[in-house]
Amino acid sequence: MPARTRIDAIEALIHQDVGRNIAPLFAASQGGLWRAASALAAGTAPRIGLLTGFYVPQAAPPAAETDGPAGAALLARFLSGVGKACRMLTDEPCAPACRAALAGAGVGGLAVDVVAVDAPLGGVIAAWREHGIDWVIAIERCGRAACGAPRNMRGQDISAHAAPLDDVFSAGPWRTIGIGDGGNEIGMGTLPADLIAAHVTHGATIACVTPATHLVTAGVSHWGAYALIAALAVLRPDWQAAALDCLDPAVDQAILEALVFRGPAVDGVSLRQALTIDSLDLAEHQRKLAAIRNGLVS
Repeated sequence: MPARTRIDAIEALIHQDVGRNIAPLFAASQGGLWRAASALAAGTAPRIGLLTGFYVPQAAPPAAETDGPAGAALLARFLSGVGKACRMLTDEPCAPACRAALAGAGVGGLAVDVVAVDAPLGGVIAAWREHGIDWVIAIERCGRAACGAPRNMRGQDISAHAAPLDDVFSAGPWRTIGIGDGGNEIGMGTLPADLIAAHVTHGATIACVTPATHLVTAGVSHWGAYALIAALAVLRPDWQAAALDCLDPAVDQAILEALVFRGPAVDGVSLRQALTIDSLDLAEHQRKLAAIRNGLVS
């Protein structure tokens, strides 16, 4: 079966709406997984920056949400496994969760750049250029809306808890991949704002204006990490062993447990400290993981 067909089938698996009315966003971004994976796999020795962390101030306890750091940690494990240099960027409110997720993934030694919410970002931009970063992947990171503030799914301004990491994402010379599931994440500016406004609750208020070179949409951003790993391994069979190592229920569970209990982290929908992502339990996510894994090996 041609690689494009296999990757499009994997993308179809993650284009499952879990209640946000984002099927029109899936349609508008169709083929994004193929384009992102093809471009990333073609790089001879890419250095990759991972950008994540979505703080939920109204949760109990206030913390980063589980979606985002969990997938970023999987990507970090995979990229390290195929010999690609990577590092992570987040802000202080989300740093404990990100570090816990990386430890759960077995890559706790990965470099993590942490910035204060109100700190200038010129230093980290200069450092990433010096490190030779040529790809930045943002996963479930709340991005700047048209008003200039990052807004959560409820329409609330969370700028007091979120550094404007859009500025790093867009600074270049790196190319970018955005992974999101609700219209308010970095990278969703690739889509027309009126499309998000027409279909997503509070869409006109929350739609992120920051675009990406390539956009991957998913019913849950965590599934986007599964899918990108699998798609890269379809294109690079020599990466398949590392992909299968990551697309493992035990690894996925270890990351989520570390993230929730040692981060801590919370579910961004239920607002609870629980082993769930977007109110879906681990078994639901692992059914999706199994289907994507089967798409890789079939």
